[in-house]
Amino acid sequence: MKAAYIRETGDPTVITYGDLPDPNIGPNDVLLRVAAVAVNPIDTYIRSGAVSMAADFPYVVGCDVAGTVVEVGPAVRRFKVGDRVWGSNQGLFGRQGTFSELAAIDEKWLYPIPPEMSDNEAAAGALVGLTAHLGLFLHGHLRPGECLFVNGGTGGVGSSVVQLARAAGAYVIATAGTDEKVEACQQLGAHLAVNYRDDRREDRIRAFAMPHGGIHLWFETQREPTFDRTISLMAPRGRVILMAGRQSRPQFPVGPFYVKDLRLLGFAMFNASPDEQREAAAALNAAYESGAWRPHIGAVMKLSEAAEAHRLQEDNTLGFAGTLSGKIVLNP
Repeated sequence: MKAAYIRETGDPTVITYGDLPDPNIGPNDVLLRVAAVAVNPIDTYIRSGAVSMAADFPYVVGCDVAGTVVEVGPAVRRFKVGDRVWGSNQGLFGRQGTFSELAAIDEKWLYPIPPEMSDNEAAAGALVGLTAHLGLFLHGHLRPGECLFVNGGTGGVGSSVVQLARAAGAYVIATAGTDEKVEACQQLGAHLAVNYRDDRREDRIRAFAMPHGGIHLWFETQREPTFDRTISLMAPRGRVILMAGRQSRPQFPVGPFYVKDLRLLGFAMFNASPDEQREAAAALNAAYESGAWRPHIGAVMKLSEAAEAHRLQEDNTLGFAGTLSGKIVLNP
C-alpha cells in the first residue's frame, strides 16, 4: 500500500510517501480502505518529536480517518464489510497512523458515518468534533442559556464549538482574524463575532456578556492564554477550558480567579475513554443529521502531499500565518 510515513522525527521533509506492507488485523480490528484523512496540530508535534509518541519506525502519521470496511477480525461485533466508518485516536500511544491506503484499527475507536455525510467531512470532523464535544459537555458542563466564548471561531475546534454550543442553547461569542472570518463565525451560529485585531474587542465582548452575568464557559483554543482578560470577563462560578499550549507558562492572577469561585479545567481528547468518545461521536452524528453541525474544511490535498500539508498546518498553528480556515483533508 501507499502511505505517508517517517523513519525519524524532524521537520516536514522527513515525511516519505511510498510503499509499505499492507497491515495485518488483530481479533478486534477492522481493515479500512481509507477514503480521507485530516491533519491536526498533534500530528505535527508527533512528527517533529515535540510529543514523544512515534516509537516504532517506519511510523505512519495521522490521527483521523474515514473509509470503508474491507475486512473484520473474528472478535469484531459493531461493524461488517462494506460499512462506512470514521474515527480518530490513531498514531497515538504506539498505534500506527492513518495516512495510508489501508489502515487496521480497533473497532472501539470507530463510528458509523451518517448516510448523507461525505468521507471528507467525516475525516475533517473527527478529532476536532470529539474535542469540541468533550470539552463543552463532559468537562465544561455547558447548559442552555449560558454565555460561551471561544477563540478562533473558524478553526477546526473553534467552528465545532460554535455550532455545538449554539445548538445546545448557549449564547456564543467567537473571535477571528479577518472580517471575512468574522462573517463566517456569524454564519456558523455565533451571536457575537469580533475581529481580534479590533482595539474595541474587549469592550464589545463585555457589553454582550455582562447582561448574561458574564461568560460562563471560556473555551481557550490559543497556545498563549491571557488570563487577566479572561478572568475579568467571567461570570461567578464560570469555567475556563484549556486544551492547547503545551509549552505555555503564562502569569496567573490568583486573587481575581478565586474570589469569583472560578474553575480551570484542562483536558486532552485522547485521554477520554473509548466509551466517552463513542458517546460524543454518537452525539456528533446526530448533530450532523439534524443540520446542527458541519465540519469546516479549509483545504483538500492529495495524500502524496502530506509533507506540504504538515507545513501548511505548522505555518498556521505555530507561525500564525492566518492562511488556513478549517481542516486540511487529504485523499489517497
